[in-house]
Amino acid sequence: MTFRHLIAAGALALLPALCSAQSTRLRVPYTLDTLANGLTLIVHEDHSVPIVTTNVWFHVGSGDEKTGRTGFAHLFEHLMFMGSGHAPYPQFDRLLEAAGASNNGSTTEDRTNYYEFGPSSSLRLMLWLEADRMGWLLPTMDTPKVDLQRDVVKNERRQSYENQPYGMVADVQPALTYPAGHPYSWPVIGSMADLSAASLDDVKNFFRRYYAPNNATLVVAGDVKADEVRALVREYFGEIPRGPAIERPSPTPFTVRDTAVTLQDRVQLARLYLNWHTVKGTAADSPALQVAAYVLAGSRTGRLTQALVYDSELATTVQAYNDAKRLDGDFAVVATARPGLALDTLQRVIDQQLQQLAADGPTTRELEQARNATEASFLRSVQTVSGKADQLNEYYYQRGTPDGFQDDLDQLRAVSAADIQRVVRTYLQAPRVMISVVPQGKPALAATMKKVTP
Repeated sequence: MTFRHLIAAGALALLPALCSAQSTRLRVPYTLDTLANGLTLIVHEDHSVPIVTTNVWFHVGSGDEKTGRTGFAHLFEHLMFMGSGHAPYPQFDRLLEAAGASNNGSTTEDRTNYYEFGPSSSLRLMLWLEADRMGWLLPTMDTPKVDLQRDVVKNERRQSYENQPYGMVADVQPALTYPAGHPYSWPVIGSMADLSAASLDDVKNFFRRYYAPNNATLVVAGDVKADEVRALVREYFGEIPRGPAIERPSPTPFTVRDTAVTLQDRVQLARLYLNWHTVKGTAADSPALQVAAYVLAGSRTGRLTQALVYDSELATTVQAYNDAKRLDGDFAVVATARPGLALDTLQRVIDQQLQQLAADGPTTRELEQARNATEASFLRSVQTVSGKADQLNEYYYQRGTPDGFQDDLDQLRAVSAADIQRVVRTYLQAPRVMISVVPQGKPALAATMKKVTP
């Protein structure tokens, strides 16, 4: 779960929220409108600095793909920068750069976003460019563009997965953690075979289905006036036709099976990956799992960090995190062993620490540090209008309302020692997925599956 908010209009006075009696309500003022074609517009005014950001979320990610056609969401992120009807390549970047603005995009399992950031005087240009590629990109799409970006994505996959130390874990882990057919059971980048099979018609059909105004939310945040933004958005986006209605079936409940996999890689140090199935981001237990991750490995004094890195010097690094997504979630512990050390040793220490935390819960000091550090991270994230814009979009897609800032902060502050104890006992015992990455020719360093008793 991610937290972003604004303390007061035009202010970045974050410290009082931590030091006061927590009486100040945290909110990001916004207006919410829906165009006739279904496009949702959220406007947040922040006049502290003459800058503006536009942030478009298309409600499509790798989780909306089908088996045999994975990687389309990420491939299309690349294609959206290849020019549109009135802004042929490379005018999108050149026009923004000339105005002092920048842009980028990203793809996850749940959504694809595109954003621009720059002086408030560039707002009209930003909106015109985004509208042009939403409404007039398809006629410019051809086989050479698809082939070019297909090769770019394939090279990205080689760099991030196949030729990156430990990179193969990201390729195999989704299918081990989630059952076949689950929206999160394949990597966001897709498979080489599916990327190769993608045709021009496949790409065009994907655009027609998902890149329509009724499947998108546009957030405009910064030194703007809501009435002026609404007028511009209606002018540029109003003529784009609505797309088909999209039905998304909910994943079938499942239980992870104890699984142990060994991968040999061109690495110097063995690394252990432990994954548990947890809950989605809006679930009641998500905040406690986030705080539990900090208690385990969020600082130098984290339980796993102390036990593995400092006290025993068994590991060089250890981390823990809860990946709570829109439909589901998983929790991971990743530990890298000292040279030549077998991963069974790390596994034993991790299991001991988890069982102790499940039995006794965190100390008062551990809990305070974890909650304060997480809240401080939350507050730091509001220093840019871009951060607020993206969070407004996330809240709206996941919860149906853009303003979840105070609710999230309340839930975080309410996490108790008993909550930590309960979620560790409930989710972070057996069953789990265990992946050992060992140097080539040294499979004996891999961990072996052992029964974990809650």
